[in-house]
Amino acid sequence: MLNIYSDRPSRHCDGLSRRGFLQIGSLAVGGLTLPDLLRYNAVAGESGRRKSIIMICLGGGPSHLDMYDMRPAAPLEYRGEFLPVASKIPGMDMCELMPRQAEIADRFAVVRSLQWTEPCHQFNEICTGFPVKAERPSFGSIVNRIYPGGSHSLPRFVDLAGDSDKLRAEEPRYVGTAFRSFRPNGPDIENLVLPRGVSLERLGDRKQLRTSLDRLRRDIDASGQFLGVDAFARQALDIVTSNSVRQAFDITQEPPELVARYGDKKAFFRYLGVQYGFDFESFIRARRLVEAGVPFVSLNVARWDHHCLVAAEGSIFDSYRTLLPLYDMAVAALINDLHERGLSQDVAVVVWGEFGRTPRVNKTGGRDHWPSSGSALIAGGGLKMGQYVGQTDRRAERPSTRPYGPQNLLATLYYVLGIDPESTIRNGSGRPMYLLDDRDPIRELM
Repeated sequence: MLNIYSDRPSRHCDGLSRRGFLQIGSLAVGGLTLPDLLRYNAVAGESGRRKSIIMICLGGGPSHLDMYDMRPAAPLEYRGEFLPVASKIPGMDMCELMPRQAEIADRFAVVRSLQWTEPCHQFNEICTGFPVKAERPSFGSIVNRIYPGGSHSLPRFVDLAGDSDKLRAEEPRYVGTAFRSFRPNGPDIENLVLPRGVSLERLGDRKQLRTSLDRLRRDIDASGQFLGVDAFARQALDIVTSNSVRQAFDITQEPPELVARYGDKKAFFRYLGVQYGFDFESFIRARRLVEAGVPFVSLNVARWDHHCLVAAEGSIFDSYRTLLPLYDMAVAALINDLHERGLSQDVAVVVWGEFGRTPRVNKTGGRDHWPSSGSALIAGGGLKMGQYVGQTDRRAERPSTRPYGPQNLLATLYYVLGIDPESTIRNGSGRPMYLLDDRDPIRELM
């Protein structure tokens, strides 16, 4: 079954239906779908794990004023309802609802002078560094193509959780179809298990059939897209029968006491009057993947678009009272876990959204979109920790120090991986394109 578009209800305020890009149906190999099974790069040889990145997206836009850039002396309509709490690092005060992060502030940094271009819900700036109209390839796909580290037996770019907005932002574009993300269906890796009654011999027969069909499609295809699909297909059956892939995703192998440090399945947060569970298991799975050698893992957790336009939905502060403790628990557990395993220098964690929220609270107790200022947390990767980078003005409306953009943060991540942002990749017209236009990293972190 070929399903070109997949409609999914919007998670955000614009109310638009999000159309997934090229969702291809069942591949008749263990119930797998083509994009979910085959999206990883064909890498020659085993180069070993070096550096890895975990990117945690807070889709909807988190409020910097209520997390890391608080203004307790500002007027009530700006400062909000929470108080700051002192952290382990003098001067790094943060929201009282995040005490676990406050205890380990020496293990992360927060950039508080970020600015974005897009005023609406687009993951493109944090996934590519560019506005959506630029149509640039995603950071993950570029890493997938040119990063020399990682293991040839595992996917190299894994998207664990997210909506179709994020999927569209993570398209490889001219980097090449073969460098798409690997996206498992659902919370588990059950779709990588052979169904009862399917033997390796039977898989071989189906592989031969696919080869014949692929030759036919290549004959009629002029776009080159099927060449990328073939790159996925060549390794599909290897993934299905690979213990290393299944084990990397399988968090049931983790001790229950460690899982409990990340979160509780019974816990929930409230968003616009509705209860949701917090996907802390993706944090554990991300750690397992980078530990196994995956260079780049991205995920999108919770709901952060708190306009709160109807009184019955509650205010942003009502929601944050339930959301921030769960967020705090998962982020602190991930950072601590990486440290305890000796991975903190090799793995960089970045946590951010597509913009900040308006410093002034709106009439219904929410905060609206605000690309003029916002924050991003960064941990590990051999960068300088235990600091706030940059400042905003007295109402946290705009940076009062040098503003940084998404490209500066992505340039920093490229340096963590040892990738030169001055590198170029030819686009569809053969023109060499720099990975980024603004290739300066965030110097305070270097």
